[in-house]
Amino acid sequence: MSEANLVLPAMPAWFRFAHGTAAHLGAVDPASRRWFDLGPLDVAVLLARGDLRAADLAARMQRAPTMPQPSQFLKPVAQPGKILCLAKNYVAHAREFGAEAPPEPIFFAKLPDTLVAHEEPVVIPHWLDTRVDHEAELALVLGFADPSGRGAKYVDAAGARALVAGYTLLNDVTARKLQGQDRDQKYPWLRSKSLDTFCPFGPFVVPADALDASDLRITMRVNGVVKQEARTRDMVFSIEQALVAMAKCTTLRPGDLIAMGTPEGVGPVVAGDHMEVEIEKLGVLRNPVVKEPAR
Repeated sequence: MSEANLVLPAMPAWFRFAHGTAAHLGAVDPASRRWFDLGPLDVAVLLARGDLRAADLAARMQRAPTMPQPSQFLKPVAQPGKILCLAKNYVAHAREFGAEAPPEPIFFAKLPDTLVAHEEPVVIPHWLDTRVDHEAELALVLGFADPSGRGAKYVDAAGARALVAGYTLLNDVTARKLQGQDRDQKYPWLRSKSLDTFCPFGPFVVPADALDASDLRITMRVNGVVKQEARTRDMVFSIEQALVAMAKCTTLRPGDLIAMGTPEGVGPVVAGDHMEVEIEKLGVLRNPVVKEPAR
């Protein structure tokens, strides 16, 4: 991966990268374009201590050795406990499918094997011959001091804000025709949203206390052509409202991944396409699309 092809975030951010056969935590300072090896640290442990906020990251960068730009980024969080995604959180997106925005936050889950890293392929199964769509989204990485291990339940807006460790990019790839068929049969959306590799995210995580995410431009390009473009201020439900609603139903834990919904303009991708999610100040998430060989 050349430096010219990598879009850096606007402020220091952390990431995970391959270091030989091990996984290391890294950080980048975009102002100086310096890269730092923070060592073979367990991101899940750091998030459960409330670390990786802006001051903590800056202190770790001061102590760490520099390194070249990594050749391979890994998933920022290796194994999120949950992947929760908002549905119809942009009015125009809801209307492009003949619906209106819901009166309360509606969310669904994706399975862990959907997750892939920056530059890793999204693989369309050999048996799937109907439409597959891109969906550009802002994502939250949860992280907060949780020494008891009980997680967070029944939070207010201020408590919800405190749960977010950082912001990253996500592509909620969806088997659209399959989703419609399941909806018609009153089946859940699980399989259309949870095919293996159908949730790229990363590569960088910007600490939540370093950035106001309430009004960021979000863009999806396919083969360099803009397909989706909106601002996060257009979301129906804010980050706080979404997390308050989720915490009514399920315990939120450090390391959970939350996708905030996609704007209008979703459309099909096929093998050979290249998808790019860009979010202002967060960088670019890039993934090719391939077709699984016939079996």
